[in-house]
Amino acid sequence: MILNLTDITKSYDTAEGPTAVLRGVDLHLDRAQSLALTGESGSGKSTLLHLIGGLDKPDSGAILVNGRDIGQLDDSGRALYRRTEVGVVFQQFNLIPSINVAANISFHAKLAGRSDPVWEAELVEELGLGQLLGRYPEQLSGGQQQRVAIGRTLAARPPLILADEPTGNLDEATADVVLDIMLRLSKSAATALLLVTHSSRLAEKLDRRILLRGGKVVE
Repeated sequence: MILNLTDITKSYDTAEGPTAVLRGVDLHLDRAQSLALTGESGSGKSTLLHLIGGLDKPDSGAILVNGRDIGQLDDSGRALYRRTEVGVVFQQFNLIPSINVAANISFHAKLAGRSDPVWEAELVEELGLGQLLGRYPEQLSGGQQQRVAIGRTLAARPPLILADEPTGNLDEATADVVLDIMLRLSKSAATALLLVTHSSRLAEKLDRRILLRGGKVVE
């Protein structure tokens, strides 16, 4: 098991007092498995992803990644965790505009000390980016930019990928292609994938699906 969450709670202070966002979430994910996390806006999906991504700490409960509770890490430990153990694909592509496609793809792998030109070349071929390596992000379509973002994340071979509505800015046909590529490559890399999506159609493509409602997993 690559990811195991036990009784995760999280609240935030508001003008009206503390507001509970997560109310005891249990979740598990095995290596090379894909899981769709669905739910309405405000159900706690983004908060949960931020906790798993090491951007925040839960109020209570345990978040185990490869058997280690990341909620107990200090700031430097969480920074190292984000650099080496978890990759994130956003709805906004977040490519570095001043460097070309080839440099964007290798960027995180170099930061993590896992640069592998052979693996990166395989990713470029699978993602259909061979003719685009010298271009800059502004010269790419939305679907092309998202494929570069996927390649950048997978190049570092993180054991866990978090994808927050990664196809939300794409048309339906392009979204299908991009998600199919992501699923195929994550399995090839033995990487677990946790995908947040509002689309039932896309969620059905993943190995498992759960629904978050009112800060709890209900199915």
